[in-house]
Amino acid sequence: MADNSIHFILTGGTIDSHYDGTKDTVVPNEHSVIPEFINSLRLYTKNEFTEVCMKDSREITQNDRNEILKAVEESPCQKIIITHGTYTIPDTARFLKANLKRNDQVIILTGSLIPIKGFSPSDGTLNLGYAISQAEILEGGVYVCMNCKTFNPEEVLKIISEGSFASIFNK
Repeated sequence: MADNSIHFILTGGTIDSHYDGTKDTVVPNEHSVIPEFINSLRLYTKNEFTEVCMKDSREITQNDRNEILKAVEESPCQKIIITHGTYTIPDTARFLKANLKRNDQVIILTGSLIPIKGFSPSDGTLNLGYAISQAEILEGGVYVCMNCKTFNPEEVLKIISEGSFASIFNK
C-alpha cells in the first residue's frame, strides 16, 4: 500500500456500539460502522479495514490481543489506527509495544465514551479525526490518542470517575 494509506483495525468498544434498552447499556455492534463513517469523510488517504473482533474491551482476551498484534504485523501500511474500548486500551497498547517485532509503523489506539452512530455529539468522531491527523506526524511507535491528547503506552491511564485519560506523569 502507498504511504498515504491508513489501516483501521476494528475491535469494538463503545465507539462502535449501540444502545440496548433491554440491557440499559451500550453493546458492541455485530459489525463495525467505522468503515462507513471513515469513507463518508472523503479523506485523501486510501483506507483498509480489518475487523478483528467486536467486543467490550473488558471482554478482550489474550487471544484477541494476539490477533490484533498479528493484524498489525501483517499490515503493509505504515499508519494503523486501532479502534478499541476505553477500559483496557492502555493494556492493549502496552501489549503491542512489548511484543511488536516491527518498529516502522505509527500505531494509534483510540476509542470513545459515546458511540459514534445514534448519539450526537460523540467524542468518537473527534477521536478518530485526531488519530488520523496524528498518524500523519508521529514517528514510528505505539500511541493512545484520546480527546486531542497523545499518550505513550507506559504513561496512559483511564480516570473512570471523570471519563477521561491522563498521564501518570501529570504531563
